[in-house]
Amino acid sequence: MDKLSEIMAAKRHSLRNQIRPVRDQELERLGRMQTQGGSFLKALARKDRLSVIAEIKRKSPSAGEIASASLDAVEQAREYINAEADCLSILTDTDYFGGSLKDLWDVVEFLECHNRKTPCLRKDFMVHPVQVAEAAEAGARCILIIVRALENDEIKALRDAAGIAGLDALYEIHEERELEKALKFDPKIIGVNNRDLKRFKTDLATSERLIPQIPDGIIKVSESGIFDLEDAERASACGADAILVGEALMKSENPEELIEAFHNA
Repeated sequence: MDKLSEIMAAKRHSLRNQIRPVRDQELERLGRMQTQGGSFLKALARKDRLSVIAEIKRKSPSAGEIASASLDAVEQAREYINAEADCLSILTDTDYFGGSLKDLWDVVEFLECHNRKTPCLRKDFMVHPVQVAEAAEAGARCILIIVRALENDEIKALRDAAGIAGLDALYEIHEERELEKALKFDPKIIGVNNRDLKRFKTDLATSERLIPQIPDGIIKVSESGIFDLEDAERASACGADAILVGEALMKSENPEELIEAFHNA
């Protein structure tokens, strides 16, 4: 079993007791409750600079421990906000990434208290609309859909639930057949993961190959493997509208300076 399959199997197992029907009325109600953050899509659609999605994660299967398990998600978010990150990505998977849904709740509460409109992505292995409801209730403005990991009916269920709740969806791909599959669902944002989730090997050439194939009018995001200005410039040069950066920012002694450099790529 490859790593992504292992993670997805574990996620499905952990959710087995939470699965329940999620009615449109519930999603609509959660959508009406949204008070924090603007549109994730619009935040990435700037034309004046490369947008940055700054990620909070404590560990990963590929990098191991990135930050202390006791890392304060709110303090990390504060640094990103001060650096004018366009969006935040909050890892909520516990077993493999050391995150939690509480991190998302806490960061959104912090943003609300400080009247900041930075939209948040719930970064997790989504398999069922119940997770979309959780994301909306916690104040996320976007969910992740990993195209490789899901059947068409699962993608449709996640897309429809997100739409009803007023959330955007980031469709993550790694190869051409996944792009073809994603395009069936009228995506507004497509992220090219430079990391092969089967083997967890990273190559920025993946973005350079796939981003030019994504149709105009879709926001294009390069994810993973971006550590410095040169990497950001490679992503920008191949047509990325935004980059998603986690490990480099988590380990940086000056994330504000790094985000400013990325914006100028």
